[in-house]
Amino acid sequence: MKSFDHLVTEQMQTMEKLLYLQGELERCEEIEEQLKMLQQETELESLQMEIANKKNELREIHKIFESQTEEVIRSYQEVNVSV
Repeated sequence: MKSFDHLVTEQMQTMEKLLYLQGELERCEEIEEQLKMLQQETELESLQMEIANKKNELREIHKIFESQTEEVIRSYQEVNVSV
């Protein structure tokens, strides 16, 4: 019976280690998922910065286009006034 008790005690200790390691593994997996999400957020932030840059670039091109349009209109008016 002593041997049985000893085996059961060892098994219980092993079970405690197993449960502890399982809990640690789950905790690590949760942290891993959070890190993955953070990586995606970093990619999202990068994408948002790229979008903001493209919007600024688009505004600048739009200003140039408007300026060119005004210049074309002035030039057209000058040619028609001269005729």
